[in-house]
Amino acid sequence: MPEKGEPSSIDTKSGFCSKTSIFHSLRPHAPLPLLSSPISVADFAFSLLHSFPPPPTSTALVDAVTRRRISFPEFFLRTKNLSFSLHHHLRLRKGDTAFVLSPNSVHIPILCFSLFSLGVIVSPGNPASLKNEILHQIRLSKPVIAFVTSDAVHKIPNLRTIILDSPEFESLMMGSPAHCGELEGVNVYQSDPAAILYSSGTTGLVKGVVLTHRNFTFVVAAGHALRAARMTPAVCFCPMPYFHVYGLTYFARALAMGETVVSMGRFDMKTMLTAIQEFRITHMALAPPVVVLMTKGPGLIDGYDLSSLEVVGCGGAPLRKSVVELFQQRFPNVILGQAYGLTESTARVFGTMGPKEGQVMGASGKLMSNCEAKIVDPETGISLPPGCAGELWLRGPSIMKGYVGDEEATAATLDSEGWLRTGDLCYIDSEGFLFFVDRIKELIKYKGYQVAPAELEHLLQSHSDIIETAVIPYPDEEAGHVPMAFVVRKIGSTIDESLIKDFIARQVAPYKRIRRVAFIDSLPKNVAGKVLRKELIKLALSSATSKL
Repeated sequence: MPEKGEPSSIDTKSGFCSKTSIFHSLRPHAPLPLLSSPISVADFAFSLLHSFPPPPTSTALVDAVTRRRISFPEFFLRTKNLSFSLHHHLRLRKGDTAFVLSPNSVHIPILCFSLFSLGVIVSPGNPASLKNEILHQIRLSKPVIAFVTSDAVHKIPNLRTIILDSPEFESLMMGSPAHCGELEGVNVYQSDPAAILYSSGTTGLVKGVVLTHRNFTFVVAAGHALRAARMTPAVCFCPMPYFHVYGLTYFARALAMGETVVSMGRFDMKTMLTAIQEFRITHMALAPPVVVLMTKGPGLIDGYDLSSLEVVGCGGAPLRKSVVELFQQRFPNVILGQAYGLTESTARVFGTMGPKEGQVMGASGKLMSNCEAKIVDPETGISLPPGCAGELWLRGPSIMKGYVGDEEATAATLDSEGWLRTGDLCYIDSEGFLFFVDRIKELIKYKGYQVAPAELEHLLQSHSDIIETAVIPYPDEEAGHVPMAFVVRKIGSTIDESLIKDFIARQVAPYKRIRRVAFIDSLPKNVAGKVLRKELIKLALSSATSKL
């Protein structure tokens, strides 16, 4: 900070410091407890709720399909009862990991807050994942227990299991208050791990991202610092999966602010539109494909009363300009907010706030409270000023602790000063808005989900008819990108596109499937033998253009 009377070197529009080449957040500061404080994110969220209590009759959780409602007093009681039961009856202890495999439901926020309060690490998986994918995640997180729905229990190996849709789990939440005293001897600190989420990171196979109570506390505190005054609590709809950092942080932040969270299991457009109308939804967290659906022609949303909508947040992948324009035409009174974030940054680190910021076409918003950013030239390592494109680096209270059991990958992503290398090519303009340009890293974003080319290439190369292969992102209007494989076949092989697609489909979750295949005599490579993926992308796009 500059001395008194000395002019600041931080630009008041962009947040850029000319002395350090660091971009600083200009949003209101979010007060946080000391890093050494014995307070979990659940305790912090409940302290906010007690300081700014919602009306006693307020609804905390709603199931959009069954119409089941859980009030805030019931949410408090069920969370406390479940914490006590997990600690005293199931003997879960601080530092244990619990694997969670379930679609969205009113049970998941209660379970997560209970585990957080005990210092038990929450590790949620995608219920659509295949058994071998789940086994890999379990090897990473080493859970002592699994909470899983009855239709997915067969995917869990030899592990103590609690069925979420069972009378047993219901009874764990319904213990008598007389028998549910305070949790003695449980001290959870801000620096303790809170969750292990799964991400492909910068490159390679799926990794376990360790997020701390500090990371989640920041998400809650920043949301509280930026909340707008309202006459009535917001009603939030979250079809984003709770095993994804987007969904997990969304419900944690909303509940901590006394807002109603409406959820549904498997996504269904009709169910979502009905829920908006019935529950008077004001805020929604959507993936880009759903925003695209909402901009489609007459018929899809006609007949539904969507007048309660105030804000639609979109994250997971950038929205195209044409989609933004169509959305604004169809919903002129709704703020379309965009954000940039990673699993490794506990979701949002840049975001648009309010109608004015939402009008900046192509921008992912401005730096969130307490955060810092740098734009670094990938070749020279020099930090760049506003308007110049380079790799986005991030630092602040939302940045992960590291990758579980993978010191090499952690060191390659986090430097000694706490900067997270995102692998994304971006620039920040003179007003402090972030613009995404391209991915330096090789991840494919399919409907907001991360797909690692290396994982698919490893599987493809295990096929006896394939000599070598490379997987690239292929543009798709609804999905963002789909995985496309370039394949070099063995001489004499008759393997075709459908056989390759089926070979992969049997081994991966639906969102990871190969959607396009092209056969090629050899893969383009540089002198070091590295596949030139950009050349393959150009080839794929030029082939598509020539067929028009």
